[in-house]
Amino acid sequence: MPNVTVYSTPTCPWCHKTKQYLTAKNIPFTDINVAADQQKAQEMIAKSGQMGVPVIEIDGNIVVGYDQAKINKLLGL
Repeated sequence: MPNVTVYSTPTCPWCHKTKQYLTAKNIPFTDINVAADQQKAQEMIAKSGQMGVPVIEIDGNIVVGYDQAKINKLLGL
């Protein structure tokens, strides 16, 4: 099973779409609310170079935004 982390905020519609998609595909993931955790927000920016969410990390690979094709490729779907 891949190691998946979603950096998100509660008000981000693309974050919700990303999490719904992963859930529908039965992919377990860790959800990190970067609006509530500044340390994790800095970690996300350091990894992605982006302040926008969602940022999805799949086995060390970074996907910025809801890029379903790239998510599928990294998950082997």
